[in-house]
Amino acid sequence: MRLSFFKTTLFLFLFLSVTTFAQRQEKTINDGWRFLQQDVIGAEQVGFDDKQWGNISVPHSWNSDAYTVKNYYRGVAWYRKALFIPQAESDKQFFIRWEGVNHSASVYVNGEFVGQHKGGYTSFTFDITPYCKFGENNIIAVKADNTLNDVPPVSGDFTIFGGMYRDVWLITTPKQHIDLSNKGSDGIFIETRNVSEKSANYIIRGSVVNETASKASVKVASTIKDISGKTVKVLTQTISFKGKEQKDFYLEGTIVDPILWSPENPNLYTVETIVTDTKTNTVLDAVNSYTGFRWFLFDGEKGFFLNGKPYKLRGICRHQDQKPLANALSDEMHRRDMRLIKDMGANFIRISHYPQDPAVIEQCDKMGLLVWEEIPVIDIVPESTGFADVCESVLREMIRQHYNHPSIIMWGYMNEILLVTQRKYKGEELKAATNRALELAKRLEKVLKEEDSSRYSVMAFHGSQSYNDAGFGNVTDIVGWNLYQGWYSDNVAQFDQFMKKQQELYPDKPKIVSEYGAGSDKRIHSPEPQRFDFSIEYHQLYAEHYLKTIEREPYIAGATYWNFIDFGSAQRDESMPRINNKGLVYADRTPKDVYYLFKAYYRDDIPVLHIASHDWVNRTGESRQSVKVYSNLEQVELFLDGKSMNVKQIVDKKAEWQLSLTPGMHYISAKGIFKGENIETGLTITFEETPDISNLENKELAINVGSKAYFTSAESNLTWVPDKQYAPGSWGYINGESYSTQTEITGTIDNPLYQTLRVSPHMYRFDVQNGQYEVELLFADVFQTRDVAAHLLGAGSQGGNLQNVFDVVINDRKVDTGLNFANTSGYYTAAKKRYIVNVTNNSITLQLLPISGKAFLNGVKLRKL
Repeated sequence: MRLSFFKTTLFLFLFLSVTTFAQRQEKTINDGWRFLQQDVIGAEQVGFDDKQWGNISVPHSWNSDAYTVKNYYRGVAWYRKALFIPQAESDKQFFIRWEGVNHSASVYVNGEFVGQHKGGYTSFTFDITPYCKFGENNIIAVKADNTLNDVPPVSGDFTIFGGMYRDVWLITTPKQHIDLSNKGSDGIFIETRNVSEKSANYIIRGSVVNETASKASVKVASTIKDISGKTVKVLTQTISFKGKEQKDFYLEGTIVDPILWSPENPNLYTVETIVTDTKTNTVLDAVNSYTGFRWFLFDGEKGFFLNGKPYKLRGICRHQDQKPLANALSDEMHRRDMRLIKDMGANFIRISHYPQDPAVIEQCDKMGLLVWEEIPVIDIVPESTGFADVCESVLREMIRQHYNHPSIIMWGYMNEILLVTQRKYKGEELKAATNRALELAKRLEKVLKEEDSSRYSVMAFHGSQSYNDAGFGNVTDIVGWNLYQGWYSDNVAQFDQFMKKQQELYPDKPKIVSEYGAGSDKRIHSPEPQRFDFSIEYHQLYAEHYLKTIEREPYIAGATYWNFIDFGSAQRDESMPRINNKGLVYADRTPKDVYYLFKAYYRDDIPVLHIASHDWVNRTGESRQSVKVYSNLEQVELFLDGKSMNVKQIVDKKAEWQLSLTPGMHYISAKGIFKGENIETGLTITFEETPDISNLENKELAINVGSKAYFTSAESNLTWVPDKQYAPGSWGYINGESYSTQTEITGTIDNPLYQTLRVSPHMYRFDVQNGQYEVELLFADVFQTRDVAAHLLGAGSQGGNLQNVFDVVINDRKVDTGLNFANTSGYYTAAKKRYIVNVTNNSITLQLLPISGKAFLNGVKLRKL
């Protein structure tokens, strides 16, 4: 009897589950696509032969080439897939949702054109029902294109990867269903109003569609459940349709004593919206959403407030690529990034410069990260007549698709819009281009407020007063400033001065530091760090200054560091061509040491104790070595091989020790106390002294000419030591001047080694033992005028197209004459020369004697034979 009852109960449970949830079906169709990276005629046709095409799965991008070449493929590519639809489902509606195709997508089903979507970073959904054949395969063809000039972004300091790079979903619904044609959204919009600790109002709205020719009547019911799963509210509305009619629904209610959402407590309420047939009580459609109750305020003088309390926005910007996958990341990879950002202690993220994968926003809601999301209108507004229309469409799509997410507090729509404008145009043309951008800003601001008046609007300006002079500062609610003083300009103190001046001029305008950052290359280390040397040490000094100022000033509502990762930027040269290396983590998501400085500032709930030498565990140099610790403890004791190096107070989240190291392996440890608990960390380093010039047996002395930094080659693991002036009994240069470029040097992977040089050095001298030596000289002629990308603000254009011809003289013997590397190797190309030298007077003198133009030297290496 009991067994029979169990079987009956189980049957009813399964029946009800199928009845309730089987009506809408959603599944990915990521597998089984064929791909061709070129445009071909007739690729949309059913009978087209694609057997020779490649087989790929989505997410997919065709632009892994952008990590190796500037002129990566920007053009058309095709995707095709056979999709079988059973005859038994001919009474259903079929939709395909693409989460992202860059830059644009033209969709065909069974040879017929379904529609085109412009905008590479927002979702779009097409109803394919009218084009479907049931009981057989349907050919889905997508023409993707990442070249269009009427689609934002037309410019930007990041790679515009092409491809069908996010998930593709097949959605099946009955003939009566929640509208899926609303700008790529799921058709449900949840708005919260008048939120306080005591109560909160909410509105749930959307549309229901009747695709049949007959009349129909449905009930829309929305059930809200709290974080424990308890039902707190049920709202219903009955809708009667005519045939082929669409109607709106609007449900409004109040929650008493809402459990508030915040980054520290990201409490989410679930919202289940169900459509049922009023006659049969059959469930027709169901959509699960969630919401959170919070309120927030920006103030020009006091900063940001969340749920009535002062709250500093501690954040980071994030691009979405990872070498070598381009932007075709999996959902797991997106979630991993959000965990790393949250673990750092950030409470705020600028999703820059475009809407990103749905997995990103979902994690922001669930883990607790406040969000600034924006569309990619960057650098310049072109004269293209359709550009503004696409910008408006993409803005509406972004807002509607992500409207329900409680993490989002700001919508943005422009970034550094005058950067390229001011470099491309002058005079009346510049005035016209500036006005064109301003008019678009006003149009987008109006659209933004039409779509969502409950959140703030924001733009990001680069550090120029011209934005305020032109009127951009009056358009949005908040101004974001992208500031790189101390990187693209002389010193970090200029950052403090700039922000103070803005506050004096515009005290009522809320302000965010929307970008700040410095580049760093793990191969480069300097005891005398300076801007644009790309040393790990300068990156740290830069961040230490900015964080201290941002945390100190209440009128700075918050800041988002640029950038979370070392990301793809194909037009960049610098120390790592094709990469913008300002990240707090490397491209593979390994945190840099500076990541832990942010963690020390941002987290007070857990101990942070990090020896900032993980980026330099194999050291070369003088025996006196600096070791830094980042920590949120009050004081830290450092140990070298078990011996105490003294206790130091942590000031501005750091302390520094000077250690005397001997060649070999060492264990460095740090200890402290956090809330009564003993905390300890450690790491092993190796140390090798700079080779002694008086004894080069089995050693190589490699000199990074023109640089104050150590450079360790990833190719050979050889460390090239900083250049220095000659002193008797040692080595170094006599006269000449240092010079550098940020332009890529071809023919080598040791790019930074060739980007620094000395020009017209009168002499290098090496006081060595007598014997036979190999002298290797490195050259790259960088004296050719080249256009510099607008974003490479620190690069500058080299003067010249000079014909640099010179002789090489070693120990008064001319060993090479009439060297002209521009002719023999080409400008900005690495070249090496080796010479065998017999030393009989305990010294090697190297002279570079110009015949015309300049003589120069990029590196020198000595090896005793």
